[in-house]
Amino acid sequence: MVPNYRGRSWTEISLETIKNNYKIYKEKLPDSVEIMAVVKADAYGHGDKEVAAAIQELGCKQFAVSNVHEALRLREVHIQGKILVLGYTPPHYMNAVYENDITQAIPSEEYAEELVKNGVPVRCQFAIDTGMNRIGLNADNPECCERAIRKYAGKLNVTGMFTHLCVADSEAEDNVAFTRRQIDKFREVADSVKDLGLKEVHCLNSAGGLWHKQTGSFVRLGIILYGLKPDYLNQLPVGIQPALQWKSVVAMVKDVFPGEDIGYGRTFHVDRKMQIATIPTGYADGYNRLISNRGYVLINGCKAPVVGRVCMDQFMADVTGIPGVAMGTEVVLIGKSGNEVITADDMAQWAGTIGYEIVCNISGRVERTYID
Repeated sequence: MVPNYRGRSWTEISLETIKNNYKIYKEKLPDSVEIMAVVKADAYGHGDKEVAAAIQELGCKQFAVSNVHEALRLREVHIQGKILVLGYTPPHYMNAVYENDITQAIPSEEYAEELVKNGVPVRCQFAIDTGMNRIGLNADNPECCERAIRKYAGKLNVTGMFTHLCVADSEAEDNVAFTRRQIDKFREVADSVKDLGLKEVHCLNSAGGLWHKQTGSFVRLGIILYGLKPDYLNQLPVGIQPALQWKSVVAMVKDVFPGEDIGYGRTFHVDRKMQIATIPTGYADGYNRLISNRGYVLINGCKAPVVGRVCMDQFMADVTGIPGVAMGTEVVLIGKSGNEVITADDMAQWAGTIGYEIVCNISGRVERTYID
């Protein structure tokens, strides 16, 4: 398919693939369990407004974001349904939260008290800390959790509670046991306030929804919606595919000779005659500098190793022996060329990180295009 944008560095995103991933995942859930689509961080680099609109067409009525600005972006393009802000919002934003029908997470009793003082009747959900030690009421003291929820349910518009499973993607025996304990702690707190009739009670993320017993009214579908793995070793349901390709072009091709060096720091030493292509994408575009001298790109269906350090705006690749490489030749950074494929998860392995970081870090100067 000819891209609808061909420039220096761009992504090609398939909203139909995202919709298909949504459908496949939903088939794995009981009919009574809804999906809350996680579209924070610009939908993990895929475009929050576009992704939310696409899956809204499938009947998705629940969305989760990181912060109030992300929530307001969705309302600006008329995304309907409920939007949950999972993180901290400065209390002085509560008028905007209320006026735009946004639900706010409560990370602590101190924060709940500030909302009471603020006096704006926003919908809110308590975060429950079941062992991640990030935000939330401490579930190791369920009586205190119950007391706090009951106290503020009488003062605030509390509609639910949630927790986050920090190792639900792991099959290691101790991690599976830890996840079960997290779920059990969450259930204990939820059961203690069952009489309050809170309707938005959820603890399962993408991995939890597939590999752990269903608990609560929603599954928060994040990384798998975009076709990536919560963990590199995971096997996703058949049919779920990455929705994003990242491409660039060859800016120039030159010959280098034994004894020469390539790039900043002279980290690649040439020991034979080589052909080197310069590619106009760099770490300012989100192409991780840790890929220097480790990863490869795809050109004309062939692997071309990255040589030398990734620069801010460019990097170099060894195209020796690859036919037809010239200025303007397409370069696949993430995606498919011929029979070869590079995923964001593969790139993450080269950089010692996770696929989430790779796609989230594709910067704003990389053009997003939607191929369907």
